[in-house]
Amino acid sequence: MGDEIRVRILIGKAGLDGHDRGAKIVARALRDAGFEVIYTGLHHTPGMIVETAIQEDVDAVGISILSGAHNHIFPEIIRLLKEKGADDITVFGGGIIPKDDISGLVEKGVKAIFEPGTPTGDIIKWVKENVQLRNP
Repeated sequence: MGDEIRVRILIGKAGLDGHDRGAKIVARALRDAGFEVIYTGLHHTPGMIVETAIQEDVDAVGISILSGAHNHIFPEIIRLLKEKGADDITVFGGGIIPKDDISGLVEKGVKAIFEPGTPTGDIIKWVKENVQLRNP
């Protein structure tokens, strides 16, 4: 890959959700597709995720949520990014999120929600088409 600048993506698990298999699969697929990926691990607060995203100068944040807290966690991450002047970081996610909640999350600024079973190739394609370098 040499000196080329690559899109940097933070993959995070927020809240009490302790299942991270899907997040690890997505993180590995994105890495294997040539993106720089930072995986935060389990049990992070929205504030911790935002601080890490800013410190790591990422272009996107992908959040995996299975706990049902998506209507709190996604808006809080978006609010904190805006508060910190980093609202140009693309936010996307996936997990167990009811179809009826997806449009509300999109209205609040989440750029995409990937449901269980989404092929990793679809996520990679979406990232390539929708995530821009913030500081090229």
